[in-house]
Amino acid sequence: MRPAIPWSQAGWLDEARAWIHQRVEQLGGHVTGPLEQPHSYPWSTVLHVPTDQGKVYFKAVSGLDPHEVPLNLALAQWRPDCTLPVLASDIDRGWMLLPEGGPTLRSFIRADKDTSRWLTVLPVYADLQLELAHHVEEMLALGVPDRRLDQLPALYETLLGATDSLRIGQTPGITADEHRRLEAVAPRFAEMCQALASFGLPATLDHGDFHDANVFFPGGRPIFFDWGDSAIGHPFFSLRTVLVSLENSIGEEEAATAFAQALPSYLKPWTRYASLAELHEARRLAYLVCVIKLAGNYHRMLQALNGPVREEYAHTVPSLMQEFLGEVEGTTSYSRIGS
Repeated sequence: MRPAIPWSQAGWLDEARAWIHQRVEQLGGHVTGPLEQPHSYPWSTVLHVPTDQGKVYFKAVSGLDPHEVPLNLALAQWRPDCTLPVLASDIDRGWMLLPEGGPTLRSFIRADKDTSRWLTVLPVYADLQLELAHHVEEMLALGVPDRRLDQLPALYETLLGATDSLRIGQTPGITADEHRRLEAVAPRFAEMCQALASFGLPATLDHGDFHDANVFFPGGRPIFFDWGDSAIGHPFFSLRTVLVSLENSIGEEEAATAFAQALPSYLKPWTRYASLAELHEARRLAYLVCVIKLAGNYHRMLQALNGPVREEYAHTVPSLMQEFLGEVEGTTSYSRIGS
């Protein structure tokens, strides 16, 4: 298995640069300038590659998300209309070369504050999820994490025992009393998962980070990318990030209105499984259950990190568990997701 953060190792960049030049030439082009590294995270890094045929992008994923490259290859076959083609790849090293996708949805929304484009994006995403529900076993075989509802009560129990991630009695961290209260509501969380399953919506691919910068919007047709946080789970888990994305782009108060306006365009394709009233109830419940899924994601990441990098993300699991506890106990409100 490749290291958690391969690009932190000496010689990695030289090796990646040589691979990029070779693959670009195999595609009939040439690299025409220095590579730029706009960001580097524990889970991935990206290099901008100028070529005589236009800019392409090199993405490397760490051992935290080994499924991303094979999943991208599969998505490009299943739904080439709304996902990026992979120009070149090395699954063992977690490398892929991707084309320029055009302007992002975020670039439009933050420029003109017009969120109506979500009404175009969300039905396409729902249609993609509906189709991918038929490929669940194939995606699991590719290593996509299993966050289906029947798996989440066990994840909750794992989190309760993850004292290193919960940081009980530390700052940041949860208190011993909060830990006891989280233990007390474990049966309620299991009941929430069962209730959400009772609506009968199929498990499918949840993007995991479905914000407006992870949607290209060339020519008015969305293209979805950056599947590193994806998992097999409830489809409505993706809606949580849509709301957060709107809040970050236009402000919390305006986001509530925009979310309510865009939501029907996403829910309509799911009416083959339940009524609109039932779907609204399901997405409110999914919003809460998703908090534990997210905490599990960060716990998994923290297990592979150490030192200052781990400390940078130390607050994530405690804050999410505190959020869940507050919502379940009624000390905080999730009215922001609408009635």
